[in-house]
Amino acid sequence: MKNFTIVSVLLSVFTVTSFTSLAQPKSDFLKDRNVLEFSSRSYASVPQYNKQSQVRNDEARSSFVATENCTSLQFKFAQLIDSDIESIANTYLYNFIDEWWAVRYRYGGSTKRGIDCSSFTGKLISAVYGVELPRTAREQYANTTRINRMDLQEGDLVFFNTRGGVSHVGVYLKNDYFTHSSSNTGVTISSLNDPYYSRKYIGAGRVNKELKEESIFE
Repeated sequence: MKNFTIVSVLLSVFTVTSFTSLAQPKSDFLKDRNVLEFSSRSYASVPQYNKQSQVRNDEARSSFVATENCTSLQFKFAQLIDSDIESIANTYLYNFIDEWWAVRYRYGGSTKRGIDCSSFTGKLISAVYGVELPRTAREQYANTTRINRMDLQEGDLVFFNTRGGVSHVGVYLKNDYFTHSSSNTGVTISSLNDPYYSRKYIGAGRVNKELKEESIFE
């Protein structure tokens, strides 16, 4: 009887130990499996996040470098004509405008003590594009080729009827902005969409090819 009791106790201990040892690996296995699945999901999401971040960083870096390489002149005129800084590329053009900026209007004038609209456009076109224009707005209109407003390009002339007939002229820049010598503010930049200039607008002209050739070989 005593031996039977001892055997029973030993069998009970062995059984409990066996089940415990079997159950423990299963629990650890499930735990490890969950950790692996979580790690896999997390790892899978990392490349996509890093890729998007890299793209954003590259774009920001490119924008910073482009902005850093721009001049104060480009900043100034980009704001004035509501344009990207990089699009202010014709430095001869914008330097000329900057040099004459705010010079007062003077009818018949042609110096920095005072200049009228057609003298200003004539000087600008000559200095920037090497083309000589006639003196008056009316003559400049007659010596340019008519173009549609939608076809305007930098350096084209825009004409207005402010005192009867062709009486005012400016040089087109971009985004519907043009530079001119205004009787109110002197050399400045205005918009073709301004109610006053929109109402007074006559048309646009491009310098004739013949006139360019003549000025080049003079």
